[in-house]
Amino acid sequence: MPSKTPATLEIRVAVPQDVSGILALISRAYPGIENYSSGQISGQINNFPQGQFVAVFEGAIVGYCASSRIDEAIALTPHDWATISGNGFGSRHDPTGDWLYGIEMAVDERHRGLRIGKRLYEARRVLAERLELRGIVFGGRMPGYARAKSKIGDPTEYLKQVVAGEQRDQVIGFQLANGFTPIGVLPKYLPFDKASGGFAAHMVWRNPYVDPNEPPAFRVPRDVESVRLATVQFQARAVEDFAAFVKNVEYFVDVAADYRSDFVVFPELFTIPLLSYEPKTLSPMEAIDRMTEHREPIVAELSRMALRYNINIIGGSHPTRVADGSIQNVAYVCLRDGSIHSQEKIHPTPNEAYWWKIKGGSSVDVIQTDVGPIGVLICYDSEFPELARRLVDEGARIIFVPFCTDNRQGYMRVRYCSQARAIENQCFVVLSGNVGNLPGVDNMDIQYAQSCILTPCDFPFARDGIAAEASENIETLTIADVNMADLTWARAEGTVRNLADRRFDLYRIDWKIGSPGNSPSPETPPRGLKAPGGG
Repeated sequence: MPSKTPATLEIRVAVPQDVSGILALISRAYPGIENYSSGQISGQINNFPQGQFVAVFEGAIVGYCASSRIDEAIALTPHDWATISGNGFGSRHDPTGDWLYGIEMAVDERHRGLRIGKRLYEARRVLAERLELRGIVFGGRMPGYARAKSKIGDPTEYLKQVVAGEQRDQVIGFQLANGFTPIGVLPKYLPFDKASGGFAAHMVWRNPYVDPNEPPAFRVPRDVESVRLATVQFQARAVEDFAAFVKNVEYFVDVAADYRSDFVVFPELFTIPLLSYEPKTLSPMEAIDRMTEHREPIVAELSRMALRYNINIIGGSHPTRVADGSIQNVAYVCLRDGSIHSQEKIHPTPNEAYWWKIKGGSSVDVIQTDVGPIGVLICYDSEFPELARRLVDEGARIIFVPFCTDNRQGYMRVRYCSQARAIENQCFVVLSGNVGNLPGVDNMDIQYAQSCILTPCDFPFARDGIAAEASENIETLTIADVNMADLTWARAEGTVRNLADRRFDLYRIDWKIGSPGNSPSPETPPRGLKAPGGG
């Protein structure tokens, strides 16, 4: 009779595939407290992959701890959790920070006997020693304080009595037993933590292998982490049938793959030429309804090409009918591993809402690829800085902007805003637009584009913040190599550090999960030409 394999417990670095398991764990560990969003957990992992650990028992995640590197001037002075954690995304991570900061610790109550918390703390300690950091610091909950407040009053006195053994606090006691020492109390650390009265114990473990009197000298290495980007400036032309359209698309995928590009991006609504072979003239609503019927074959073809040519394809956008019957403008991202992702347009333009009754989507999140997390903002969405900031908080380093604009004014709105997104988020932004005319297809009369690959403006990057750009209004493929390591350097040691210097104590973005439909009124005729996007 074969013997049963004993259950095993593994402590390992968290990966993006763990997000759903981590969220389920935190719901069990902290019932009644609002959970993270999947984007926040993704951000913690993407922003500092080395610093997030999971405990896995019999295939299930039973423990999680999240960390980031923080400069001593921030870590050892008064702060609150939202500020120091970048609103839970771990986006305050500083590659040159000299302290490891504990953002989160969660353990499944059903497996407390496995000493999971102690094992996770040890994983953090090993990381701090390996990176030669000064130590570990965090705000520890004081769940016994609210109960003892009427007798003791001051939270500092409560912490003092716990350290002296005169009061019992399960969480602080555990941290003391693991070598941490309180250096004070943090007020308003977690305002919703009623059991702790919103306070936290400012806990520190100092690395014995680092001289506290020696100034830190962490620098970001100027490595090469090259990614090749290709953007298609696509000609709107009449086609005989679906196969002819696919042939035009595949030509550019093939060429981009021949140049060994990692990504190729197509414009917003690049599939509209499929209306050119309709036997009769369609009204705008008939046309958009007809377009939704092409969704499945288009996505299937893009996925086939991604696999065949070993390239990640950002499939512009295509009108899509969703579960509630409304139509959204959706980008399909087909990766070379065979996976298919989608990103809806959040802000339809007045023209889209009026002529095609397109509704806005309700979420924007990073997409994990083989060269790191990316984001997609469709045309008009690039003009709303909150969306790009959310993607970058979740770890995106490249943002793709498929666009469709009819004139230079519309194009320049997208271009200038995308350049701003690259600067303020210290990321790369890739634009892809349509050119040419499409007679007989209502609402697609003329096109204007100058597709480009944009960078931040600092020493490692191109002089004008432009890695490459196409000539105006001609069909072409534009390719450039970008160095992802330059972003890491710029965010930590650049002339300006837009991400690190944000004032989380003054402002932050709170994302509300809603339903599609918060769009410009479809009953109000837009001003100007009947352009689908218009930037």
